[in-house]
Amino acid sequence: MSQSLSPPPARIGGFERTLTLWVALCIAVGIGLGQAMPSVFHALGAASLFQVNLPVAVLVWLMIVPMLLKIDPAALREVGRHWRGIAATVGINWLVKPFSMALLGALFIGHWFRPLLPADQISSYMAGLILLAAAPCTAMVFVWSNLVEGEPHFTLSQVALNDAIMVIAFAPIVALLLGLSSITVPWHTLILSVVLYILIPVALAQLWRRALLARGPAALDRTLARLGPLALTALLATLILLFGLQGVEIVHQPFIIALLAVPILVQVYFNAGLAYWLNRKLGVAWCIAGPSALIGASNFFELAVATAIALFGFHSGAALATVVGVLVEVPVMLSVVAIVRRSRHWYERGLAG
Repeated sequence: MSQSLSPPPARIGGFERTLTLWVALCIAVGIGLGQAMPSVFHALGAASLFQVNLPVAVLVWLMIVPMLLKIDPAALREVGRHWRGIAATVGINWLVKPFSMALLGALFIGHWFRPLLPADQISSYMAGLILLAAAPCTAMVFVWSNLVEGEPHFTLSQVALNDAIMVIAFAPIVALLLGLSSITVPWHTLILSVVLYILIPVALAQLWRRALLARGPAALDRTLARLGPLALTALLATLILLFGLQGVEIVHQPFIIALLAVPILVQVYFNAGLAYWLNRKLGVAWCIAGPSALIGASNFFELAVATAIALFGFHSGAALATVVGVLVEVPVMLSVVAIVRRSRHWYERGLAG
């Protein structure tokens, strides 16, 4: 019999409460170290095998494997129980978000902001934005859900379903949208990224989970508790590495960073609002609608950054666009959390009506 993971704890730790501060600190440290020790970061950027940067790959694995270890495939049984919220979230994640970002990228980067951006990087910037939106966030979703007092079984089942869909849908959606943006898709590199950052970590995490549960749920809980600091440390180290490598561009091109942030911000608020509104129309409880809106809006930036680097290189416009996504992810998602919490009475009045 499959054993389900207990719901994520409702109490938010000190790290999550000060996440924006930590992100800002790592960005500053990364940019400073990149300026002070460029040769070190150039060496890290050059440490690649088959177009996959090894330091980034290791850090991404350290971030996502502990998160994937939390995912109980048995949680997919909960999909029917929360089908309205699941339907709204899946629709936003896979039928709206990637395509709305492609449209926003074409409007903002390809049209309105084009005269203000380097002409040779326009298509690369758009590719980075598409990669950022092509997969829903899975790591930080549990934090966002806890912050809005979300129903934990819904969050767990939604993340499990998204992971299952991502294995199949990520590469075709990226290839389709990059093709529509007139960007040549290096299929071998894209497939390698999917295998390396989705298939293998999911398979290893589930094998490890089964082995731990064979010794009892307490063994899994102890392992997750030990891995938690490691995953957070990897997240911070990744931020330092990415901003160290992109430090020169960020320091010299703050206006470009601001322009790239605009479609990302519009996309997050649009998709969060649409998911929240759909749930209200479908009569879904607020404790489901809150995490649905956050899952619908957030991005799997670890996968986006790693894939952008593998496809286009460290110093490409695509890599810079995904790093801008990292830059705005935490503060903008915390603002969505605040909006969802403050609008609870409005949401529930609509349900009562």
